[in-house]
Amino acid sequence: MHPLSPGRKTPAGNCEACRAPGHTSKDCGCLRAGRWCHGFHAATLDFSRIEQWWGTHPGLGVGIACGPAGLVVIDVDAHEQPLPARDRLLPGIPVADGVDLQGLANGFHTLGVLAALRGETSPAQDTSTLRVRTPSGGLHVWYRANPSHRWQCSAGSSGSTRALAWQVDVRAHGGYIIAPGTVTEAGTYEPVGPVREPAPLPPWLARELERTGHLPPAHVPTPRPVPPRAQQAVVAAGGGGGRGAAGRVLGAVLQEVAACAAVPEGAAFSEKLNRAAYTAGGLVAAGLLQPGEAERVLRDAAEHARPGQERRCGAIIRSGLSAGSHRPLTPGGRL
Repeated sequence: MHPLSPGRKTPAGNCEACRAPGHTSKDCGCLRAGRWCHGFHAATLDFSRIEQWWGTHPGLGVGIACGPAGLVVIDVDAHEQPLPARDRLLPGIPVADGVDLQGLANGFHTLGVLAALRGETSPAQDTSTLRVRTPSGGLHVWYRANPSHRWQCSAGSSGSTRALAWQVDVRAHGGYIIAPGTVTEAGTYEPVGPVREPAPLPPWLARELERTGHLPPAHVPTPRPVPPRAQQAVVAAGGGGGRGAAGRVLGAVLQEVAACAAVPEGAAFSEKLNRAAYTAGGLVAAGLLQPGEAERVLRDAAEHARPGQERRCGAIIRSGLSAGSHRPLTPGGRL
């Protein structure tokens, strides 16, 4: 479990040091020291730490990191939204033009249709497991996952490549869920019925999650190599003397960015790109890399990993380069 900001659904904020450009949760001293920075990455079962957090700040909400807790939570929404295209109502299941969609209005309906097609009970009606009513009228249905399966998150089905049904999110590895009893400005997360423990994930639902891309392949594809332009920059930065170490540093962070191409979601792409830009900024400040070349190779690596996201990546690169420029990075120096 980990703290949520008082009255909100979002994790408690990072400290000032953890908000600095280029900083990531990896090897963060705050986590080792028992502070709550970096959201669900700080989740713990350490009773003394839990007592310290909520004893000192009783207004904090409670979040549960789904992956470490072995949970898959079906998050059913009831928002007022126009229907999407028919192929996004139940991804992978055709809905013919002749089917009357009148009355189909939210995730309870689409999840019910999916369950009916499979001859099963909708998770929203599953009285064998913990169900939590949300302040917005939605429902969280909690299940225990097979520990050998690393189920992935998804959000609705409006445009994502991984989705179960329209207005139905999935919370699993890489995500968190709000614990029952947590109070937000919108209201309280309240359990439904007498059951207070998650039941095992139903086999039929596990098959649907696998069908819709929520289970990564057993063998992750080999990361793509650093793009040619980035390779040239690595060579340039390692041209001689102390530059060899600089080239290795730059090559390592660019490789991390490029490797995100094999993982469409959950690869911490933004953090890795920010770190690469921060590193490149330090090399520029040390005179080991030209500013224009630094930005070009970063944009090339970013485009390789996340095509079509130039605006987002450009903002990350500019921020990281600016922050790194204040700290020259010399061979043997620490990032």
